[in-house]
Amino acid sequence: MVRQHVNPLSRFYQLPRPLPPPAELFAQPALPLHLDIGAARGRFLLAMAQAEPLWNHLGLEIRRPLVEAAEADRLALELGNLRYLFGNANVSLECWLKALPPGLLQRVTIQFPDPWFKKKHHKRRVLQPELVLALADALAEGLALFVQSDVLAVIEPMVAVIEASGCFERPADDARPWREHNPLPVPTERERHVLAQGLPVYRVLYRRNGQPPPPLAELQQHVAVTLEQNPEAADNPASDLATP
Repeated sequence: MVRQHVNPLSRFYQLPRPLPPPAELFAQPALPLHLDIGAARGRFLLAMAQAEPLWNHLGLEIRRPLVEAAEADRLALELGNLRYLFGNANVSLECWLKALPPGLLQRVTIQFPDPWFKKKHHKRRVLQPELVLALADALAEGLALFVQSDVLAVIEPMVAVIEASGCFERPADDARPWREHNPLPVPTERERHVLAQGLPVYRVLYRRNGQPPPPLAELQQHVAVTLEQNPEAADNPASDLATP
């Protein structure tokens, strides 16, 4: 199945959309919160919500039809610890994260995001410096940020911007450069598809450290220099195959 991209920089997706607070989303809003950015069709979180009933799980997705389909599945199973929301993470998430009760957000996952290979499209990628800093502000020390992709040209810039922030560290006993196993009890659909073909998945688990976030301009400059030093080729057609 081919990925169906949307342009997050288009005017429609740049409109701020206030996201409801946890008290309006979950039956027990005080449970620890897992945020999955780019939840796609939502089947990963649907399984996670059943595997971890003492957690709340929130999927944010920019493709509205996928959110509607995922919400229909959630409602059919009457899962009070799961919600899916439509929105652009780089537009609507920062204010929502700032309003969270301290310590509520316990885990963030970003898995197999859309590639956007062309250099002129890098601003469309989900993990921009602003989002990294917002996540660093929202996660308490020791809490988890997990990223994975099957495309090196996608995961390497993600790793670069996360590590340039100075706010996240890998567990000392994790393999480098990539973690061998997924630390979560449920794989995504894309992950199963890639592994079934015998292809690699590149994973990194981070923990929030105690360092304060750097100024945004400093992190943006680092990202700009990194892109200049590592120019990427045009589109790779193979990257657009299968579901996320």
